Parts: sequence; structure tokens; C-alpha cells
Amino acid sequence: MSKVFVLPGGKTRDQQCSGPNSLLSKQQTGLQRLLQKAEYGVCENLRKLEITGVSCRDVYAKLLHRYRHILGLWQPDIGPYGGLLNVVVDGFFIIGWMYLPPHDPHVDDPMRFKPLFRIHLMERKSATVECMYGHKGPHNGHIQIVKKDEFSTKCNQTDHHRMSGGRQEEFRTWLREEWGRTLEDIFHEHMQELILMKFIYTSQYDNCLTYRRIYLPPSNADDLLKPGLFKGTYGSHGLEIVMLSFHGKKAKGTKITGDPNIPAGQQTVEIDLAHPIQLPDIENLCNFNELSRIVLEVQEQVRREQQEEEEGQDKEEGRSRQGDSQQVEQPVQRDDAEAEGTEAAGVAATQESALTLQPFVLPVGVISRNKDYPRTCRMCFYGTGLIAGHGFTSPERTPGIFILFDDDRFGFIWLELKSFSLYSRIKVSFQNAEAPSREAFDEMLKNIQLMTT
Repeated sequence: MSKVFVLPGGKTRDQQCSGPNSLLSKQQTGLQRLLQKAEYGVCENLRKLEITGVSCRDVYAKLLHRYRHILGLWQPDIGPYGGLLNVVVDGFFIIGWMYLPPHDPHVDDPMRFKPLFRIHLMERKSATVECMYGHKGPHNGHIQIVKKDEFSTKCNQTDHHRMSGGRQEEFRTWLREEWGRTLEDIFHEHMQELILMKFIYTSQYDNCLTYRRIYLPPSNADDLLKPGLFKGTYGSHGLEIVMLSFHGKKAKGTKITGDPNIPAGQQTVEIDLAHPIQLPDIENLCNFNELSRIVLEVQEQVRREQQEEEEGQDKEEGRSRQGDSQQVEQPVQRDDAEAEGTEAAGVAATQESALTLQPFVLPVGVISRNKDYPRTCRMCFYGTGLIAGHGFTSPERTPGIFILFDDDRFGFIWLELKSFSLYSRIKVSFQNAEAPSREAFDEMLKNIQLMTT
């Protein structure tokens, strides 16, 4: 809803900026409407501008309008690690906030964030870009808008990133911020290696990064749950950010942050919404072999259905080449009707089962970094998870089970790894992040996946 902000003296923002002594020309009255409606989030008293001698026109032309294309959500190109940057207007600043998951394994905790750069127009006639990386305060930086959906940042004073204690102090400071602990607190040798590797890799960029735009997934009324961004547990790699989106009978989890095994941009899990799984009673659910048997039976069913569909397509193509399309038209219609009826019945059964909570416990032997997972769930589906060796070598999709706990949490059991990942919704209202169309969102997913393939 639009708001009119009242300035001292009882004048509205329009009256203040469009009077006889206004710094704006008549052609700039559209600017007042933009500011009044807070299109860019500018909600401070405009009289502050008089103190610095900067006009409303300068703010719009040299800051808001010039840098409008970088507002929204972005993924930095940091090798396999990725990231989530949110660029917003904050008062008379444009600030790039890097969003970080909470410390492992507290997946339900709120996101952390830190500023990477800011742009302002307070004392000069041109916008000033400042790097916020490091612990010595703002310093000189540069932003280049490569194209509408891509921009890059550069720090011109990287010495501000250095600490007096050298790399060892920088590492320990980074470790406390990134993991909330010291290296002595981490006893797992492999985890120590992964942490050190990430520090060495990411710190070499010195906040000189290229960003590519990402969109929030579009939603439909019949989605299993609201799509969006989630925090998920990934073993020794810690917490990572995953985007859940729906695509017909499939749901996909795409990594926004990643690791050397499965990089950012890759599809970490895929859920087959056409194949719900009925969990056994709580006693049998504790038995991993029993759950594995159920999932593998569904996997075989999916394989047979895919094979039959491929064979049917081959036969259809053969008949078409022989000119028999009229003869096969009627049977195909009957098959479609049968399929629609079966699908409708399946959807109705799924919706009915969603109303009843069922007890849930992890099978014995399944590893979970978060022991405080929900003990009831709504429904489960067959799915596959992507696993690979270090450096994304020999990637393969392996069977698993998707567990919907509630509107904001879901889980995935990786059968081959005997591991459990818990995902919790990121409850942040991101602005300027909606995809202009479904096609634009799908194209974005494809592009970020190609970056790491």
C-alpha cells in the first residue's frame, strides 16, 4: 500500500519537492511519486538531503536509477561454494548483504548476514562505492554492471582485508564467524581439511567477485508446500542453502551454496510427487533394511514405468511413420483419460493423507547431524539424491525418501550414504526477487547448473 510521508511543517513529500523553489524540474515529478510509494525502499526524511547539499534528483539519477539493475538476489561465482547476496536500498544507501546459514547443525536458527559493499550519495555529486569486506571499516571499491543480470565487484584497497596477526589470525577469525568455533573444537580430521580448503579457496577472491541474478521460484495453489529457500544439513560440509521449486509431478532442490562434492547450482534432490511412500509402523521404521526394501521397490516400479513409456513412444513413432496415426488416435485418448483419472485419485489420496500426522523416527544406523528433528510427518515420497566424489567426479543419482514434516521443514534420507538431511525454511522477505515468467525461472536454473557442470 502506498504511503505519504509527512515532512516538518505539515507538507507532504510531493509539496516539499515540487514547490516554486524545488530543485527538480517539472519533468522530474515522476520521481516524487516513486519516492512517495517507496519503490526503492527510501523511507527516511528527505530533509536530510538539505544538510549534505544533495538533491532529490541526484539521489534518483545517480544512485537509485543508475544502480537499479543490481537490486535483488544474486549468486557469486566462488567455484563450488556459491553464495546468496541480497542487494537492497537502505535509506540513502544501496547495500549488498551476504546471507550465511546459521552455525552447524542449528538448522532452525535464523540466517546470519554481513555487508560486502555499499553505494551512497551523501557528500559528493557522484555515487561512492565502498568495499565492506574485512574488519577495518569501509574502503574504496568499484562496481561494474556487465549486463542486466550480471555485475562484478572489485576492492581497490585489499590491504584493508589483512590482519596484524597474518593468515593465522585471519583464519581463526573466519572460523569463528563461519562455524562459530575454533579448530581445536573440531575433532573430525576430514572436516578440518574441508574447512581449511574452503578458507584458502574463498579468501583468495578478496571480495573481487562476479554475481549472476537468481529468482525465487514461482508458486501455485496446488504445490505440496510453498516453494522457496531452505537451510539444509550436509554432513561434514555443514549447512547449505537450497532452493525448492515445483515442476509438474516433480519437485527439485537446487543448491545455492555448495561444496567440493556437489557444487552450487547442482540439483541436490529430486522428489517424485507421483510416487508417495507409506511408512511402516514405528517399530519397523527403526529397521533400516525394511525402509530400504520399501524404497527400492518403488524405485523398481519407477524404472518399469519409464521403460514402458519409452517403449510406447517408440511404437507411436513407428506407427506415425507408417501413416497409421488415425488408427491409434482413439486408444491414445482412452489411455490419457485413464491416466488423468489415476492421477486425480492419487492427488486426492495424497491430500487426504496430508491431514493425518504419522509418527516418524530415523532408522537405526542412519546418521543425522541434527538430533532434534521432528517426530511426526505429514507424508513421504520417493526421490533421488545427487552424490559425487571430490571435485564433482562420478556424479550419480541414488534413491532416497523425501519426508514432509510441516509447512517449513522437510527431510531427505540418503539410502546409499545412510545419512539424513534436515531442511528448514529461510524466513526472510526478499524484495525484487520474483521471476518475470516461469520460462525465465527455468532458464535461470539451467544457467546456474551449467556454471558448475
